Amino acid sequence: MPVDRSFIRVKAMLVAPNADGSRHLVSSNGPTLENPAGYHRLIGGSVELGETHRDAVIREVDEELGARVRDLTYLGMVENIFRLDGELGHEIVAIYSGRLDPEPPDGGGTLTESDGSVVPVVWRPFDDADLVTPLYPAAAIQCARTAGASGGTGAPAGASDSRWSR
Repeated sequence: MPVDRSFIRVKAMLVAPNADGSRHLVSSNGPTLENPAGYHRLIGGSVELGETHRDAVIREVDEELGARVRDLTYLGMVENIFRLDGELGHEIVAIYSGRLDPEPPDGGGTLTESDGSVVPVVWRPFDDADLVTPLYPAAAIQCARTAGASGGTGAPAGASDSRWSR
């Protein structure tokens, strides 16, 4: 089902560093008109009516990854105006950092979107100057780098990878 992009959407997204703080988890999305090789996007999604953006990021991580967020820290708000397959989109995005419990394996995993589609998740290096795959929202890149430079938000909890075998 196509997304109605005729209004500004409120989102909450997570910069989720790995244990050593060198990489963060992103969804790996397929080709678009603007990005024929695909693109990466921070984990998260829409804030529902009556929900805080903090609660939304916790809910989205649970729904999409079956994981909990540890050491959740608010990083800031960014505005994202973009085109997706030629269609204009506009989002206001609350950016958080936090550790995933359980943390996906080094090889990544998958997440399940609200429409039931399954999307790969991969570990993207914070030092991504050599990558050709763009990260969105683009304005969140500095937030992601700041979280990576600070070593993330604490030690990851739990060692079970059972939820990442989906």
